[in-house]
Amino acid sequence: MTRTGLSDTIAAIATAPGSAGVGIVRVSGPDALSIADGVFRGRGTPSRTRGGRFLSGALVAGDGELLDEGLCLVFRAPRSYTGEDVAELQTHGSPAVLSRVLSRVLELGARPARPGEFTLRAYLAGRLDLAQAEAVLELVSAGTDTARRQAALGLSGALGARVERVASHVTRTLAAIQALLDYPEEGVPDEDRAVPLAAAEAELTALLGTARAGQVATRGARLALIGRPNAGKSSLLNALLGYERSIVTPLPGTTRDYLEAQLSLAGVPVTLVDTAGLRETADEVEAAGVRQAVRLAGGADLVLALEDGSVEREALPAELPPQARVLRVRTKSDLPAAWTDPTTLAVSAVTGEGLPGLREALHAALLGDAARGEAWLTTERQVDAARRALAHLQAARFLPDDLAGYELEEALRALAELTGRDVAEDVVDAVFRNFCVGK
Repeated sequence: MTRTGLSDTIAAIATAPGSAGVGIVRVSGPDALSIADGVFRGRGTPSRTRGGRFLSGALVAGDGELLDEGLCLVFRAPRSYTGEDVAELQTHGSPAVLSRVLSRVLELGARPARPGEFTLRAYLAGRLDLAQAEAVLELVSAGTDTARRQAALGLSGALGARVERVASHVTRTLAAIQALLDYPEEGVPDEDRAVPLAAAEAELTALLGTARAGQVATRGARLALIGRPNAGKSSLLNALLGYERSIVTPLPGTTRDYLEAQLSLAGVPVTLVDTAGLRETADEVEAAGVRQAVRLAGGADLVLALEDGSVEREALPAELPPQARVLRVRTKSDLPAAWTDPTTLAVSAVTGEGLPGLREALHAALLGDAARGEAWLTTERQVDAARRALAHLQAARFLPDDLAGYELEEALRALAELTGRDVAEDVVDAVFRNFCVGK
Protein backbone atom coordinates (compact mmCIF):
# COMPACT_ATOMS: atom_id res chain seq x y z
CA MET A 1 0.00 0.00 0.00
CA THR A 2 2.81 2.41 0.79
CA ARG A 3 4.33 2.91 -2.64
CA THR A 4 1.88 1.68 -5.26
CA GLY A 5 -1.46 3.10 -6.30
CA LEU A 6 -0.76 6.52 -4.83
CA SER A 7 -0.59 8.56 -8.03
CA ASP A 8 -4.33 8.41 -8.65
CA THR A 9 -7.13 10.47 -7.10
CA ILE A 10 -8.88 9.21 -3.98
CA ALA A 11 -12.04 10.23 -2.15
CA ALA A 12 -13.82 9.40 1.09
CA ILE A 13 -16.27 10.77 3.62
CA ALA A 14 -14.01 12.48 6.15
CA THR A 15 -16.53 12.97 8.94
CA ALA A 16 -17.81 10.44 11.45
CA PRO A 17 -20.75 8.16 10.57
CA GLY A 18 -24.20 9.40 11.55
CA SER A 19 -26.14 12.62 11.22
CA ALA A 20 -24.49 15.96 11.97
CA GLY A 21 -24.71 19.62 11.11
CA VAL A 22 -21.84 19.41 8.63
CA GLY A 23 -20.32 16.58 6.61
CA ILE A 24 -17.22 16.50 4.41
CA VAL A 25 -16.26 14.51 1.34
CA ARG A 26 -12.50 14.81 0.80
CA VAL A 27 -10.91 14.37 -2.64
CA SER A 28 -7.12 14.29 -3.11
CA GLY A 29 -4.87 13.68 -6.10
CA PRO A 30 -3.97 15.07 -9.52
CA ASP A 31 -7.61 15.17 -10.74
CA ALA A 32 -9.19 16.34 -7.46
CA LEU A 33 -10.10 19.83 -8.67
CA SER A 34 -11.39 18.78 -12.09
CA ILE A 35 -13.53 16.13 -10.39
CA ALA A 36 -14.84 18.84 -8.05
CA ASP A 37 -15.80 20.82 -11.18
CA GLY A 38 -18.12 17.98 -12.14
CA VAL A 39 -20.08 17.92 -8.88
CA PHE A 40 -19.97 21.56 -7.74
CA ARG A 41 -21.90 24.45 -9.27
CA GLY A 42 -21.27 27.97 -8.05
CA ARG A 43 -20.01 31.39 -8.99
CA GLY A 44 -16.49 30.05 -9.30
CA THR A 45 -14.95 26.86 -10.66
CA PRO A 46 -12.78 24.78 -8.29
CA SER A 47 -10.08 24.07 -10.92
CA ARG A 48 -9.72 27.80 -11.59
CA THR A 49 -9.72 28.88 -7.94
CA ARG A 50 -6.58 29.77 -6.02
CA GLY A 51 -5.54 27.53 -3.15
CA GLY A 52 -6.76 28.48 0.29
CA ARG A 53 -10.10 29.77 -1.03
CA PHE A 54 -13.64 28.44 -0.72
CA LEU A 55 -16.66 28.62 -3.01
CA SER A 56 -20.33 28.47 -2.09
CA GLY A 57 -22.84 26.84 -4.36
CA ALA A 58 -24.69 23.61 -5.07
CA LEU A 59 -23.67 19.97 -5.27
CA VAL A 60 -25.36 18.17 -8.15
CA ALA A 61 -25.73 14.66 -9.52
CA GLY A 62 -24.81 13.65 -13.07
CA ASP A 63 -28.30 14.41 -14.35
CA GLY A 64 -28.27 17.84 -12.71
CA GLU A 65 -30.35 16.83 -9.68
CA LEU A 66 -29.66 19.04 -6.67
CA LEU A 67 -28.02 16.97 -3.94
CA ASP A 68 -27.41 19.77 -1.44
CA GLU A 69 -26.12 23.29 -1.05
CA GLY A 70 -22.68 23.68 0.47
CA LEU A 71 -19.07 24.75 0.13
CA CYS A 72 -16.04 23.66 -1.85
CA LEU A 73 -12.68 24.30 -0.17
CA VAL A 74 -9.74 24.37 -2.56
CA PHE A 75 -6.16 23.42 -1.61
CA ARG A 76 -3.35 23.29 -4.13
CA ALA A 77 -0.19 21.20 -4.02
CA PRO A 78 2.04 21.29 -2.13
CA ARG A 79 0.14 23.42 0.41
CA SER A 80 -2.43 20.88 1.47
CA TYR A 81 -2.67 18.14 4.07
CA THR A 82 -1.64 15.45 1.59
CA GLY A 83 0.77 17.63 -0.40
CA GLU A 84 -1.52 17.12 -3.43
CA ASP A 85 -4.39 19.08 -4.94
CA VAL A 86 -7.34 18.66 -2.57
CA ALA A 87 -11.02 19.57 -2.73
CA GLU A 88 -13.19 19.31 0.38
CA LEU A 89 -16.91 19.30 -0.34
CA GLN A 90 -18.83 20.45 2.73
CA THR A 91 -22.52 19.57 2.92
CA HIS A 92 -25.14 19.08 5.57
CA GLY A 93 -24.13 16.02 7.55
CA SER A 94 -26.85 13.70 6.32
CA PRO A 95 -25.59 10.17 5.58
CA ALA A 96 -27.81 10.11 2.46
CA VAL A 97 -26.37 13.39 1.14
CA LEU A 98 -22.77 12.38 1.82
CA SER A 99 -23.29 8.99 0.20
CA ARG A 100 -24.71 10.55 -2.98
CA VAL A 101 -21.94 13.17 -3.17
CA LEU A 102 -19.26 10.51 -2.72
CA SER A 103 -20.92 8.31 -5.37
CA ARG A 104 -20.85 11.20 -7.84
CA VAL A 105 -17.17 11.88 -7.09
CA LEU A 106 -16.37 8.21 -7.74
CA GLU A 107 -18.35 8.31 -10.99
CA LEU A 108 -16.12 11.18 -12.11
CA GLY A 109 -12.95 9.11 -11.73
CA ALA A 110 -11.84 9.04 -8.12
CA ARG A 111 -11.39 5.74 -6.33
CA PRO A 112 -12.36 5.01 -2.71
CA ALA A 113 -9.58 5.88 -0.27
CA ARG A 114 -8.16 3.12 1.88
CA PRO A 115 -7.89 3.50 5.68
CA GLY A 116 -5.40 6.24 6.56
CA GLU A 117 -4.51 6.90 2.94
CA PHE A 118 -4.81 10.69 3.15
CA THR A 119 -2.36 10.76 6.07
CA LEU A 120 -0.16 8.18 4.32
CA ARG A 121 0.13 10.53 1.35
CA ALA A 122 1.02 13.36 3.73
CA TYR A 123 3.79 11.17 5.18
CA LEU A 124 5.13 10.13 1.76
CA ALA A 125 5.07 13.77 0.62
CA GLY A 126 7.20 14.76 3.62
CA ARG A 127 4.40 16.78 5.21
CA LEU A 128 4.55 14.58 8.33
CA ASP A 129 7.08 12.21 9.83
CA LEU A 130 5.89 8.80 11.05
CA ALA A 131 5.63 9.92 14.68
CA GLN A 132 3.44 12.84 13.58
CA ALA A 133 1.26 10.47 11.57
CA GLU A 134 0.78 8.33 14.68
CA ALA A 135 -0.12 11.51 16.57
CA VAL A 136 -2.89 12.18 14.03
CA LEU A 137 -4.50 8.87 14.95
CA GLU A 138 -4.05 9.59 18.66
CA LEU A 139 -5.61 13.04 18.29
CA VAL A 140 -8.64 11.60 16.50
CA SER A 141 -9.18 9.04 19.28
CA ALA A 142 -8.14 11.21 22.27
CA GLY A 143 -10.59 10.66 25.10
CA THR A 144 -9.08 13.01 27.68
CA ASP A 145 -7.28 16.32 27.72
CA THR A 146 -3.99 14.63 28.62
CA ALA A 147 -4.25 12.42 25.55
CA ARG A 148 -5.24 15.42 23.42
CA ARG A 149 -2.31 17.50 24.68
CA GLN A 150 0.21 14.77 23.98
CA ALA A 151 -1.23 14.06 20.53
CA ALA A 152 -1.11 17.77 19.70
CA LEU A 153 2.52 17.95 20.82
CA GLY A 154 3.33 14.92 18.70
CA LEU A 155 1.57 16.42 15.70
CA SER A 156 3.52 19.66 16.12
CA GLY A 157 6.77 17.74 15.61
CA ALA A 158 7.89 18.04 19.25
CA LEU A 159 8.76 14.34 19.46
CA GLY A 160 10.74 14.54 16.23
CA ALA A 161 12.63 17.52 17.65
CA ARG A 162 13.57 15.55 20.78
CA VAL A 163 14.80 12.67 18.64
CA GLU A 164 16.79 15.02 16.41
CA ARG A 165 18.56 16.44 19.48
CA VAL A 166 19.69 12.92 20.36
CA ALA A 167 20.72 12.24 16.77
CA SER A 168 22.80 15.44 16.61
CA HIS A 169 24.79 14.35 19.70
CA VAL A 170 25.35 10.89 18.20
CA THR A 171 26.41 12.35 14.87
CA ARG A 172 28.93 14.60 16.59
CA THR A 173 30.41 11.65 18.47
CA LEU A 174 30.54 9.52 15.33
CA ALA A 175 32.30 12.31 13.43
CA ALA A 176 34.88 12.56 16.23
CA ILE A 177 35.55 8.81 16.12
CA GLN A 178 35.89 8.82 12.34
CA ALA A 179 38.29 11.74 12.56
CA LEU A 180 40.36 9.84 15.11
CA LEU A 181 40.49 6.77 12.86
CA ASP A 182 41.59 8.91 9.90
CA TYR A 183 44.07 11.03 11.85
CA PRO A 184 45.09 9.06 14.95
CA GLU A 185 48.01 11.35 15.67
CA GLU A 186 45.70 14.35 16.13
CA GLY A 187 43.54 12.93 18.92
CA VAL A 188 39.99 14.02 19.70
CA PRO A 189 39.09 16.06 22.80
CA ASP A 190 36.45 14.71 25.16
CA GLU A 191 34.10 17.57 24.41
CA ASP A 192 33.80 16.22 20.85
CA ARG A 193 33.44 12.57 21.80
CA ALA A 194 32.58 11.62 25.38
CA VAL A 195 30.51 14.69 26.21
CA PRO A 196 28.02 14.47 23.31
CA LEU A 197 27.71 10.71 23.78
CA ALA A 198 26.80 11.22 27.45
CA ALA A 199 24.32 13.93 26.46
CA ALA A 200 22.71 11.59 23.90
CA GLU A 201 22.36 8.84 26.49
CA ALA A 202 20.85 11.21 29.05
CA GLU A 203 18.38 12.67 26.57
CA LEU A 204 17.32 9.25 25.29
CA THR A 205 16.98 7.86 28.82
CA ALA A 206 14.73 10.79 29.72
CA LEU A 207 12.67 10.20 26.59
CA LEU A 208 12.24 6.52 27.44
CA GLY A 209 11.13 7.63 30.90
CA THR A 210 8.00 9.07 29.27
CA ALA A 211 6.98 5.77 27.68
CA ARG A 212 4.71 4.52 30.45
CA ALA A 213 2.96 7.88 30.76
CA GLY A 214 2.61 8.20 27.00
CA GLN A 215 1.09 4.78 26.53
CA VAL A 216 -1.23 5.16 29.52
CA ALA A 217 -2.40 8.59 28.33
CA THR A 218 -3.09 7.18 24.87
CA ARG A 219 -4.68 3.79 25.55
CA GLY A 220 -5.87 4.38 29.11
CA ALA A 221 -5.10 2.44 32.29
CA ARG A 222 -6.58 -0.48 34.18
CA LEU A 223 -6.76 -0.12 37.96
CA ALA A 224 -7.57 -3.25 39.96
CA LEU A 225 -9.09 -2.80 43.43
CA ILE A 226 -8.18 -5.73 45.66
CA GLY A 227 -8.42 -6.50 49.36
CA ARG A 228 -10.13 -8.69 51.90
CA PRO A 229 -13.93 -8.93 51.96
CA ASN A 230 -15.48 -5.71 53.31
CA ALA A 231 -12.24 -3.77 52.82
CA GLY A 232 -14.28 -1.08 51.04
CA LYS A 233 -13.47 -1.85 47.42
CA SER A 234 -16.99 -1.35 46.08
CA SER A 235 -17.51 1.75 48.22
CA LEU A 236 -14.30 3.32 46.95
CA LEU A 237 -15.20 2.50 43.34
CA ASN A 238 -18.56 4.25 43.81
CA ALA A 239 -16.90 7.24 45.49
CA LEU A 240 -14.40 7.67 42.66
CA LEU A 241 -17.17 7.36 40.07
CA GLY A 242 -19.50 9.74 41.89
CA TYR A 243 -22.48 7.38 41.62
CA GLU A 244 -23.48 3.90 42.83
CA ARG A 245 -22.15 1.40 40.32
CA SER A 246 -21.29 -1.49 42.61
CA ILE A 247 -23.54 -3.06 45.27
CA VAL A 248 -22.36 -2.33 48.82
CA THR A 249 -23.51 -4.49 51.77
CA PRO A 250 -22.05 -5.37 55.18
CA LEU A 251 -22.08 -9.04 54.20
CA PRO A 252 -18.65 -10.41 53.21
CA GLY A 253 -18.21 -12.07 49.83
CA THR A 254 -20.84 -10.00 48.00
CA THR A 255 -18.57 -9.53 44.98
CA ARG A 256 -17.72 -12.88 43.42
CA ASP A 257 -17.13 -11.84 39.82
CA TYR A 258 -15.30 -8.70 38.77
CA LEU A 259 -17.03 -5.47 37.78
CA GLU A 260 -15.63 -2.74 35.51
CA ALA A 261 -16.40 0.97 35.27
CA GLN A 262 -14.86 3.73 33.17
CA LEU A 263 -13.97 7.27 34.18
CA SER A 264 -11.39 9.97 33.54
CA LEU A 265 -8.99 10.05 36.46
CA ALA A 266 -5.97 12.34 36.68
CA GLY A 267 -6.43 13.21 33.03
CA VAL A 268 -6.25 9.56 31.98
CA PRO A 269 -9.03 7.27 30.71
CA VAL A 270 -9.25 4.66 33.45
CA THR A 271 -11.03 1.34 33.80
CA LEU A 272 -11.65 0.57 37.46
CA VAL A 273 -11.95 -3.14 38.20
CA ASP A 274 -13.71 -4.16 41.42
CA THR A 275 -12.68 -7.71 42.32
CA ALA A 276 -13.74 -10.46 44.71
CA GLY A 277 -12.50 -10.20 48.30
CA LEU A 278 -9.31 -12.12 48.96
CA ARG A 279 -9.74 -14.81 51.62
CA GLU A 280 -9.43 -18.55 52.14
CA THR A 281 -12.77 -20.14 51.27
CA ALA A 282 -14.26 -23.57 50.66
CA ASP A 283 -16.87 -22.11 48.32
CA GLU A 284 -15.76 -23.09 44.81
CA VAL A 285 -17.42 -20.09 43.15
CA GLU A 286 -15.91 -17.61 45.60
CA ALA A 287 -12.50 -19.31 45.33
CA ALA A 288 -12.65 -18.91 41.56
CA GLY A 289 -13.35 -15.20 42.12
CA VAL A 290 -10.30 -14.93 44.38
CA ARG A 291 -8.06 -16.54 41.75
CA GLN A 292 -9.52 -14.23 39.13
CA ALA A 293 -8.80 -11.19 41.35
CA VAL A 294 -5.14 -12.15 41.61
CA ARG A 295 -4.95 -12.65 37.83
CA LEU A 296 -6.57 -9.27 37.16
CA ALA A 297 -4.12 -7.61 39.54
CA GLY A 298 -1.23 -9.07 37.54
CA GLY A 299 -2.56 -7.58 34.30
CA ALA A 300 -3.44 -4.14 35.68
CA ASP A 301 -1.37 -1.00 35.18
CA LEU A 302 -1.82 -0.24 38.86
CA VAL A 303 -3.23 -2.15 41.84
CA LEU A 304 -5.05 -0.39 44.67
CA ALA A 305 -4.55 -2.73 47.65
CA LEU A 306 -7.25 -1.77 50.14
CA GLU A 307 -7.06 -2.55 53.87
CA ASP A 308 -9.79 -1.82 56.40
CA GLY A 309 -8.30 0.62 58.91
CA SER A 310 -11.08 0.08 61.45
CA VAL A 311 -10.22 -3.57 62.27
CA GLU A 312 -7.06 -5.43 63.20
CA ARG A 313 -4.67 -5.53 60.31
CA GLU A 314 -4.24 -8.85 58.51
CA ALA A 315 -1.94 -9.70 55.64
CA LEU A 316 -3.58 -10.52 52.35
CA PRO A 317 -4.07 -14.29 52.03
CA ALA A 318 -2.96 -14.33 48.39
CA GLU A 319 0.37 -13.19 47.01
CA LEU A 320 0.21 -10.48 44.37
CA PRO A 321 2.08 -11.13 41.12
CA PRO A 322 5.66 -9.82 41.41
CA GLN A 323 5.25 -7.50 38.43
CA ALA A 324 2.23 -5.73 39.94
CA ARG A 325 2.60 -2.01 40.73
CA VAL A 326 0.81 -1.46 44.04
CA LEU A 327 -0.60 1.60 45.80
CA ARG A 328 -1.68 0.74 49.36
CA VAL A 329 -4.81 2.40 50.75
CA ARG A 330 -6.21 2.38 54.33
CA THR A 331 -9.99 2.62 54.04
CA LYS A 332 -12.75 3.71 56.44
CA SER A 333 -10.76 6.60 57.90
CA ASP A 334 -14.05 8.06 59.21
CA LEU A 335 -14.10 5.25 61.82
CA PRO A 336 -11.76 4.91 64.83
CA ALA A 337 -8.40 3.65 63.58
CA ALA A 338 -7.33 0.17 64.68
CA TRP A 339 -3.89 0.70 63.11
CA THR A 340 -1.94 3.29 61.17
CA ASP A 341 0.86 3.07 58.63
CA PRO A 342 2.59 6.09 57.04
CA THR A 343 3.13 4.12 53.82
CA THR A 344 -0.63 3.88 53.18
CA LEU A 345 -3.11 6.53 52.05
CA ALA A 346 -6.02 7.01 54.45
CA VAL A 347 -9.40 7.52 52.71
CA SER A 348 -13.08 7.46 53.54
CA ALA A 349 -15.61 6.63 50.86
CA VAL A 350 -18.33 7.94 53.20
CA THR A 351 -17.00 11.44 53.93
CA GLY A 352 -14.64 11.83 50.97
CA GLU A 353 -11.67 12.35 53.28
CA GLY A 354 -8.40 11.53 51.52
CA LEU A 355 -9.93 11.18 48.03
CA PRO A 356 -8.14 14.30 46.64
CA GLY A 357 -4.83 12.92 47.92
CA LEU A 358 -5.63 9.54 46.38
CA ARG A 359 -6.30 11.14 43.01
CA GLU A 360 -2.95 12.98 43.23
CA ALA A 361 -1.20 9.72 44.09
CA LEU A 362 -2.87 8.02 41.13
CA HIS A 363 -1.70 10.85 38.85
CA ALA A 364 1.88 10.38 40.06
CA ALA A 365 1.71 6.59 39.75
CA LEU A 366 0.22 6.61 36.26
CA LEU A 367 2.09 9.52 34.67
CA GLY A 368 5.21 9.66 36.84
CA ASP A 369 7.68 12.50 36.37
CA ALA A 370 7.29 12.70 32.59
CA ALA A 371 7.95 16.23 31.36
CA ARG A 372 4.82 18.32 30.93
CA GLY A 373 6.18 20.53 28.15
CA GLU A 374 7.68 17.89 25.87
CA ALA A 375 6.27 15.09 23.78
CA TRP A 376 6.22 11.54 25.09
CA LEU A 377 6.74 8.17 23.46
CA THR A 378 3.23 6.82 22.96
CA THR A 379 3.47 3.61 20.91
CA GLU A 380 5.26 0.28 21.29
CA ARG A 381 6.95 0.92 17.94
CA GLN A 382 8.46 4.18 19.18
CA VAL A 383 9.56 2.62 22.49
CA ASP A 384 11.21 -0.33 20.74
CA ALA A 385 13.20 1.95 18.42
CA ALA A 386 14.29 4.18 21.31
CA ARG A 387 15.39 1.18 23.42
CA ARG A 388 17.46 -0.21 20.56
CA ALA A 389 19.08 3.17 20.02
CA LEU A 390 19.98 3.44 23.71
CA ALA A 391 21.40 -0.12 23.74
CA HIS A 392 23.71 0.75 20.84
CA LEU A 393 24.84 3.96 22.57
CA GLN A 394 25.62 2.11 25.78
CA ALA A 395 27.52 -0.59 23.88
CA ALA A 396 29.63 2.05 22.11
CA ARG A 397 31.14 3.24 25.40
CA PHE A 398 33.00 -0.03 25.99
CA LEU A 399 34.22 -0.83 22.49
CA PRO A 400 37.29 0.09 20.42
CA ASP A 401 36.82 3.05 18.13
CA ASP A 402 36.05 1.11 14.95
CA LEU A 403 33.40 -1.06 16.66
CA ALA A 404 32.05 1.93 18.57
CA GLY A 405 31.50 3.68 15.24
CA TYR A 406 29.42 0.75 14.04
CA GLU A 407 27.25 0.88 17.18
CA LEU A 408 26.70 4.62 16.73
CA GLU A 409 25.63 4.10 13.12
CA GLU A 410 23.11 1.50 14.29
CA ALA A 411 21.86 3.94 16.94
CA LEU A 412 21.28 6.55 14.22
CA ARG A 413 19.35 3.98 12.15
CA ALA A 414 17.10 3.20 15.12
CA LEU A 415 16.47 6.91 15.70
CA ALA A 416 15.64 7.39 12.02
CA GLU A 417 13.20 4.48 12.29
CA LEU A 418 11.54 6.16 15.25
CA THR A 419 10.60 9.21 13.20
CA GLY A 420 10.12 7.25 9.98
CA ARG A 421 13.05 8.69 8.01
CA ASP A 422 14.41 5.17 7.55
CA VAL A 423 11.80 2.51 8.18
CA ALA A 424 10.68 -0.71 6.51
CA GLU A 425 7.58 -0.55 4.34
CA ASP A 426 5.75 -3.19 6.38
CA VAL A 427 6.19 -1.04 9.50
CA VAL A 428 4.60 1.92 7.70
CA ASP A 429 1.75 -0.34 6.57
CA ALA A 430 1.19 -1.50 10.15
CA VAL A 431 0.93 2.10 11.38
CA PHE A 432 -1.62 3.22 8.78
CA ARG A 433 -3.66 0.05 9.01
CA ASN A 434 -5.10 1.38 12.28
CA PHE A 435 -6.53 4.54 10.71
CA CYS A 436 -10.14 5.02 9.71
CA VAL A 437 -11.20 5.69 6.13
CA GLY A 438 -11.22 9.42 5.40
CA LYS A 439 -8.19 10.37 7.51
